[in-house]
Amino acid sequence: MVSVEGTPLTASVLSPDGKRITALDALRGLAVIGIVPMNAIAFSMPPAAYFNPRAFGGDGPLETALWAISFLLIEDKFRTLFAMMFGAGVAMLLGKAREHPLRGHYARMLVLLAIAMVHAIMLANNDVLRSYAVAGMLLPLAAGWQVRTLLWAAGAIMAAQLAVSGWFAWDWLAYWYERASGAMVDPAAHLQAEQDYGYNPQAIAAAVERAGEGLGERMFRRLTQAPQQISFVIASLPSALAAMLVGVALWRSGLLAGQWEARRALTLGARCAAIAVPVLAGLAAWSITTGFDPIVTTANALVWSAPFDLLLGIGWAALAMALFGSAWRGTALVTRLAAAGRMALTNYLATSLIFAILFMGWGLGLFAEVSRGQALLLGLIPIAAMLLWSPPWLARFRQGPAEWLWRSLSSGTRLPFKR
Repeated sequence: MVSVEGTPLTASVLSPDGKRITALDALRGLAVIGIVPMNAIAFSMPPAAYFNPRAFGGDGPLETALWAISFLLIEDKFRTLFAMMFGAGVAMLLGKAREHPLRGHYARMLVLLAIAMVHAIMLANNDVLRSYAVAGMLLPLAAGWQVRTLLWAAGAIMAAQLAVSGWFAWDWLAYWYERASGAMVDPAAHLQAEQDYGYNPQAIAAAVERAGEGLGERMFRRLTQAPQQISFVIASLPSALAAMLVGVALWRSGLLAGQWEARRALTLGARCAAIAVPVLAGLAAWSITTGFDPIVTTANALVWSAPFDLLLGIGWAALAMALFGSAWRGTALVTRLAAAGRMALTNYLATSLIFAILFMGWGLGLFAEVSRGQALLLGLIPIAAMLLWSPPWLARFRQGPAEWLWRSLSSGTRLPFKR
């Protein structure tokens, strides 16, 4: 008998012998860990540096190599994987036999949205849970769709997003080409691009000033920025929804349920990588050869790479399920990853808290004081923390504290916490 439990970030199938499928939990752990490196950049540097190393932290050989590795293998791939796992979790919970499944689902999404707003206001400007909660409210519409339909729908959403964003990006790239060719163009557009996505001393100074705020000052400022938060959610909604639909498809196909043979999963992962990696490598080379021109680099990061980020996210899922369910099965690494995955929400929020303590003015104040390499090294702190603390916590408690709070608020009942 198959059953499910938890929230969309922790729901898991049980194998016929009644045990959780460790590979699926470990994949969740990998997803939440994979978000850490880019969050380290987001917390430690001005916003433009997230896409463009020339904006802050340098574009020397080491910094360029670190940026290229992140762009090729990490940036948006693991956020996509995290969204896939969320979609799969929603499918599991909606498929559980019980009364009023939609009532429980929408209660979970509303509570998650509230948690996400608190997280965004207090700690993380780039919180992804807001988009997940909103996209999750749409997923019941696809509850009865077949795997092929889910994949076609995800592809259509990505194509529509690419068409709309590409329309604007194409005009910017035409402007860049004219300027790079020596044509006389209005410099105002380039100066605006540099201010938003390139090196700009005034933008850096403003970011440093914001980072020096106290916690109360930050919360007040973020509460007055509702339009920006709404814009962020709307902009990230299509890619989040597409990834969730793919997650539902991978769950129903049996990949995320651990039902595929390792060879089949590895084949899927290799095919996804064979398509995505050369394109992403070409985009990275284009950004580098332009000297990280802000127009080219941002268009590559936000527009042209998006479909291939999704494809490589599928590849990571297939590779991980193959290894975690066979060659690496039962290893200490997989066991710890599985524990971290069962506490995905708690670990995601805890990562933001650790980074805030490290970089914000009300913490150690290391914002804009570290290079890209140093920021990535500091990212090892939350990774090590979640791998170390998750197993002993779950030995004493049923779930992570954030998961318990989410489930209790959603159900309107104080659920058991200790084992």
